[in-house]
Amino acid sequence: MLRIITQQAEAQAEIKRICDRTSDEQIVHKEATVREILATVKRQGDKALLHYTAEFDGQQLNGEELRVSGSELDAAYQQISKELLDAIGLAKRNIEAFHQQRVPKSWVNFGQDNIVLGKKYTPVDKAGLYVPGGRACYPSTVLMNAIPAKVAGVERIVMVTPPGQDKTINPAVLVAAQEAGVEEIYRVGGAQAIAALAFGTETIPKVDVISGPGNIYVTLAKKLVYGTVGIDSLAGPSEVLIIADRSANPVHVAADMLAQAEHDPMAAAILITDDESLADRVQTEVERQLRYHTRKLLTEKAIANYGLIIVVDTLVTAAQLSNEFAPEHLELEIREPWEFLEHIRHAGAIFLGKSTPEAVGDYLAGPNHTLPTSGAARYASALGVETFMKHSSLIEYSPEALQKVAGAINILTQAEGLPSHGDSVKFRTQPESID
Repeated sequence: MLRIITQQAEAQAEIKRICDRTSDEQIVHKEATVREILATVKRQGDKALLHYTAEFDGQQLNGEELRVSGSELDAAYQQISKELLDAIGLAKRNIEAFHQQRVPKSWVNFGQDNIVLGKKYTPVDKAGLYVPGGRACYPSTVLMNAIPAKVAGVERIVMVTPPGQDKTINPAVLVAAQEAGVEEIYRVGGAQAIAALAFGTETIPKVDVISGPGNIYVTLAKKLVYGTVGIDSLAGPSEVLIIADRSANPVHVAADMLAQAEHDPMAAAILITDDESLADRVQTEVERQLRYHTRKLLTEKAIANYGLIIVVDTLVTAAQLSNEFAPEHLELEIREPWEFLEHIRHAGAIFLGKSTPEAVGDYLAGPNHTLPTSGAARYASALGVETFMKHSSLIEYSPEALQKVAGAINILTQAEGLPSHGDSVKFRTQPESID
């Protein structure tokens, strides 16, 4: 049953426990397994991919079947409804419009003494997108990762996703990829897919940046290849924290909590409220909605282990607890959410008002649904076009400008014991010193 807590010390302890739920000794064992997979793929290439796909996914592929064929891509459109295609199209347009506003612009500033400073933004050459399979299919994940890469200007986008029964990929995933402009798709998943993107194989190219969520093995693999390639983030199990007052509808709040819990047995769903009556009604409503839930077993596990209702004296206290948790998704189901926003410091995405369930952000509002988890919102942000771009500093000094700072540079180079640094300036500003 969903627990209700009224003591702040206990609430803080539970918030910390849930935030740290992926930090256990099992990770050490899993990391050793992932290291072995990465090393094997780096050494054996496609051969290792085929072996691990048979072992972990139960699908016997040959080398030519790694890449999804053009005929399979074409056929996917015939296997989904017009309504689903229209919904994918709507989501694509909204996501694209939002991310087009976020493209950073190169800039140059001409200062005094002919000093020119600036930044030049350029996209990476190749991006790898990981789209999970397993418990569900995720066309929304395809759109949320592929569209920012396209908007950023990445020339080559490679997608990997684990094969399902009979070696197939869900047609909605294939359609979403094509609608987002991605047609280079490989049927491989898990840590082995991350290894292929990081190191390259005979079939799959090495990329510059890897994005997309996955299970703990995928996350650990991304962590271990970081430095060889860039990554978007280390996304953990999904989470929502809802701050609600007495004006909130308990049916809506319960549904929003279950919408997170149904993702994964380790998903977290937390309600913080200053109304004890609402807490009781939400607890009852969660049990009612769970009764005939189609994903009841895993959803119940999530609610039992990482579901929580906290009753506080004031909504300001609720905000303080929320900031300690730094949730991936934060819902403000209160009378004046915009006025309350000043109390919120850390959250991946904030959903304001009673008509804004987290699901609109998951699918088609526009802002990215790949968000920092497990407290990372204290320092990290959502995936965006910036994930697939980098910037170079631009610096130009005139002879007069260099002359003015030569003395200061020389003093600093002496302090650091780097004489050639000083000479590189002195020989330009005092040519006679060369001799």
